[in-house]
Amino acid sequence: MPAQRPYDLVLFGATGFTGGLTAEYLARSAPADCRWALAGRDRGRLEAVRRRLAAIDPRCGDLPLLTVDASDRTALREIAGSTRVVISTVGPYLTYGEPLVAACADAGTDYVDLTGEPEFVDRMYLLHHRRAVETGARLVHACGFDSVPHDLGALFTVQALRGEDAVPGGGAPVAVRGFVRVGGIFSGGTFATALTVLSRPAAAARAARERRAAEPPTRGRRLRTVSGLPRRSRAARAWIVPLPTIDPVIVGRSAAADPGYGRDFSYGHFAAVRRLPVALGGTAGFALLAAAAQLPVLRRALSSLWKPGQGPDEARRAKGWFTVRFLGESGGRQVYTEVSGGDPGYGETAKMLGESALCLAFDDLPATSGQLTTATAMGQALITRLTAAGLRFTVLAGPPASAPGR
Repeated sequence: MPAQRPYDLVLFGATGFTGGLTAEYLARSAPADCRWALAGRDRGRLEAVRRRLAAIDPRCGDLPLLTVDASDRTALREIAGSTRVVISTVGPYLTYGEPLVAACADAGTDYVDLTGEPEFVDRMYLLHHRRAVETGARLVHACGFDSVPHDLGALFTVQALRGEDAVPGGGAPVAVRGFVRVGGIFSGGTFATALTVLSRPAAAARAARERRAAEPPTRGRRLRTVSGLPRRSRAARAWIVPLPTIDPVIVGRSAAADPGYGRDFSYGHFAAVRRLPVALGGTAGFALLAAAAQLPVLRRALSSLWKPGQGPDEARRAKGWFTVRFLGESGGRQVYTEVSGGDPGYGETAKMLGESALCLAFDDLPATSGQLTTATAMGQALITRLTAAGLRFTVLAGPPASAPGR
C-alpha cells in the first residue's frame, strides 16, 4: 500500500443506524491526527451525520463527505484507492457488499465489516482472497458482536491454557466451549440480514463446500466444532443451546491459522439460559423463523415489521449487556474466562468495529494479507485496545457459581 493516501479511514454506510453509531464512536475515540471521511449515497444525510458529529467534536465539522452508491464499482475503486482502511456497515452484505470488497482487494486496502453472513464471507474468500494476498490487503469480516468477543475470547482462553508452553497441555487435545448470554434489542438491519441468511440454506452450503475445496489443508492437525442437543451445563451453570451463527466458524479459522491452538482443537458455541422453557422456546422460535424465511410472501411480511435504519433508542441501548463465558480444557487443566461488556448489538459493536479499523490503521501488527479473522489479523493488539475501551477480558479464579451475565 502506498505510504501516503488522503485518508486513514473511510466509513461507508455512515447514514445507517449502526454506521451512525460507529461514526459517533470514531468522533470520540479516533486519535486527533486520524484522517477520516464519511461515505454514503445520500449527500444530505451525510451532512446531517457530520453536523451530529460536530456536536461531539467541533473538528468533525470539516470531515470530508464522499457520495457513492454501493453498486458503483468505479466510484468504490476511487474510494478504496484513497484510504488505508475502509469500514463498511452497508448490509445485507450478500446484497450490497461484494463490489467494495473487490475494490479493496484490488487496491491493497484494508477492509472491516460487521457481517454475520457465512455465505458472504465464503464467497468473498473464493472471489477475492487470492487477489488480496497479492496486493497486501487485509480483509477482516465479522468485526462486531459477530464475532469479536467469541474469536478473541477463544484466543484469550487458549493463551490462558497455554501459559508458558508453546501449545496448551503439552500437545494434548484442546477443548474450548463458549456460553453466551445477552440483554439487548436488535435493529431492523440486523433482522433483515438474518432473514436473508435464513432464506438461502442451499446457497450457503454450496459456498461452504466450495471454500473447503479451495482452502489449503491443515495437515497433521484436527480441528472441529461441536454442538449437540439443548442440555444442562455444569460449566455454564445454565441450560445451553447450540448457536447456529458464524462465530464457531470464525473461531475454527483462527485455530486453523495458528498452531498455538494445538494439534487437536475443538470449539463449541452455545446460548446459555437460566430456564429450560426459555431454551426450548428459543429453539422452536428459531426453527419457525427459518421455515418462514423460505417463503417469499412470509419473508416480505416479516421484513415489513422492522425496517433497516430502525433500532433501539439510547435509553434502551444503555440497558444492554453481554457476557461470553469460556471453559478451556487441555491435558487435565481447566481455565474459565469471560468476555463482557455493554449493549452488544450497537454500542459495543460500534466500539469493536471502530477499534478494529483503528488497530489496522495504526498498530504494529504481524505481516498478514488476504481474508483474515480478528484473531489472526490483530489478536492481542485488538484485545488490548478493547480492554482500554471498556470491554472486559477476565480469567476467573475458578469454576463460577452462577450462570454468566446478569
